[in-house]
Amino acid sequence: MTLASRFLGTFLCGMCGAAALPLYVAPGMAQADLAQADFRGETVSIQIGYGPGGGYDTYGRALARHFGRFIPGNPNVVPKNMPGAGSLRAANYVYNLTARDPVDVALISASTAVEPMMGNEQAKFDVTKFGWLGSMNQDISFCGIWQSPGMPTTFAEMLSPGSKEVIFGSTGPAAISHQHPLVLKNVIGANFRVISGYQGQKQVNLAMQRGEVQGACGLFVSSIKAQWLPDVQAGRLKLFLQMGPKVTDEFGPVPNVFDFVKADDDRKVLEFHFKQTVLGRPFAVSPNVPKDRLAALRTAFLATMKDPEFLADAKKLNLDIDIATPDEVGRLLAEFASYPPSVIRKAKAAIGR
Repeated sequence: MTLASRFLGTFLCGMCGAAALPLYVAPGMAQADLAQADFRGETVSIQIGYGPGGGYDTYGRALARHFGRFIPGNPNVVPKNMPGAGSLRAANYVYNLTARDPVDVALISASTAVEPMMGNEQAKFDVTKFGWLGSMNQDISFCGIWQSPGMPTTFAEMLSPGSKEVIFGSTGPAAISHQHPLVLKNVIGANFRVISGYQGQKQVNLAMQRGEVQGACGLFVSSIKAQWLPDVQAGRLKLFLQMGPKVTDEFGPVPNVFDFVKADDDRKVLEFHFKQTVLGRPFAVSPNVPKDRLAALRTAFLATMKDPEFLADAKKLNLDIDIATPDEVGRLLAEFASYPPSVIRKAKAAIGR
C-alpha cells in the first residue's frame, strides 16, 4: 500500500459516520451537549507559526481579538508567535498537546499540513487527525523580485538561457516561501536559489532591501495589501508570477505559472504544490481536544467569520475573508492523497526531497 493510499484510507476512516449538521455540531451530539463545553476562566492561545509583523501574524491577531466572544464561557484568547521551520514547530507543538493541557490553536501554512506526505521525518503529526477549525481565507500566491540593476523583471526572462541567478529568502523548508521557488527551478527550469532561516516575510522584505536576497515567494494577496502594497505600487517590488487555481488582476497583469508548463505530469506536480493556496492559512487544534470542545471551537470560528465587528476590523487591516470550512480542508487533503505515487515522487523531488 502506498503512502498516499494509507493517507487517504486514514482520512476516509476518520470521516466515517460523519454527518453535516449546522455549525459543525459533531455527529450524534445534542445541542445540550455542545453547551456543556464551557471554557470559562480558561485561556485559549493561538500559536502563530511565524514571527510578528507578517500576514500570518496579522490574521492570527485579528482572530484573537474577536474569537473569545463566541466561545462558550468567553475565555481569554491570546495570540503568541511560535516561528520555526515554516510553521512546522507550531504544528508539532499543538498536535502533541494532551486533553489535560490548555487549548492552543495552531495557525500554520498549507504546505506544512502536507509535510508528512513529503517524507519529512520532523513532521510529528498525522494531518488527518488534527482538529481543523478552517481557514480565514482562500488566497492567491505571488512571487516577486526586488528591483535592482541587472536583475530580470519577468518570469520569461528568468527562463531564458544565461539568465542571472535570483536568490529568494524563506523561513524554512516546510514553507511555501521556500518550496515555491524550488518548484519553479526544478520543474520549469528557472535559475533560482533559496536561502532559509528568516522568521517571516517581514524579515525577508528587510533582507531584500539590504540586498541579501532578491526575491520572495508565498506573497498572498492579503499580505501584499496589508504589508507590501507601498513597495508594489512604487515599483520597488515587481510581482512576476502568480500560482494556484485562482487568478487576479488586482495588481495588474501578472502571468500564471500554469502558462509555462506543458507536460501533464509536470502540471500535476504544480497542482499538488500550488493548489495548496486554496487552504490559505488553516487553523487546527490537537486531536486530543474532546469532541464537544472541538465542536464548540468550530462553531465559534464560523460565527467569528460572520460577525460584523470582526469583518469591520478585517476591512481596516485590508484582510480578505473567504473562509474554507473544516470539510473543505479535509476534501482538499484527500484530493492530494489520491494523486498517484509517480506524482508524489516528482512533487517531493521538486522541493529537493
